[in-house]
Amino acid sequence: MGQKKLVRFEELKTFPNVLQYPKEVAGKWNDFFKNQNPLTLELACGKGEYAVGLGQLYPQRNFIGIDLKGNRLWVGAKKALENSLSNIAFLRTKIDQIAEYFAKDEVAEIWITFPDPQLRMSKAKKRLTHPKFLRLYEQFLIPGGLIHLKTDSPDLYQFSNTVVELYGCKLHKDLDNVFTGKPIMEELKIKTHYESLDIAGSNRIHYLCFSLPETLPGKEKDEELKQLLKEHEGVG
Repeated sequence: MGQKKLVRFEELKTFPNVLQYPKEVAGKWNDFFKNQNPLTLELACGKGEYAVGLGQLYPQRNFIGIDLKGNRLWVGAKKALENSLSNIAFLRTKIDQIAEYFAKDEVAEIWITFPDPQLRMSKAKKRLTHPKFLRLYEQFLIPGGLIHLKTDSPDLYQFSNTVVELYGCKLHKDLDNVFTGKPIMEELKIKTHYESLDIAGSNRIHYLCFSLPETLPGKEKDEELKQLLKEHEGVG
């Protein structure tokens, strides 16, 4: 491990706005932020550009960037501290363990910004809009709580649209190309490091905003999704 990373990991331990694998924090985030403001999560936040950007746009809301990579979290946490943004925090943990850290109805919104699209069909369950993850979000999102997806991957965008329709989610906004519409929402003007790289080579940014149904369909629906994926891939 490089010296720079080691220094960052040590410094991260001293940051008051960073919690690393904390215990018994579910239901206590209002105490952490010392207010009753709505809570928004940025999942797989990387360097936390969205958590910081949203925190600057909406000082009367609280934001938590969540990622496993401490070296990346350091960047966003450092910026939040330097700018005295007390409504922004960072949580270091795995996304598939997220339900352990939040209580029922504790989270108002979720942002999923440029996650790994997990393009291989065998990796579909790792996509952060897969029903496996939606069932985790269901445990702590308020009724009607919004889920935002911003991605440059047409495959992840199409997959997520399929999930929204198949599982009875309510679609609030669907933009095939964020930057062709006018005016552009302030939230969508925030750019992450990965957005600037245009890894997908699509030269367009997709955006979905949806909320979960009152009750998500059971896992028997997952077989239907799996079959649709096979047909899309031309398998079987």
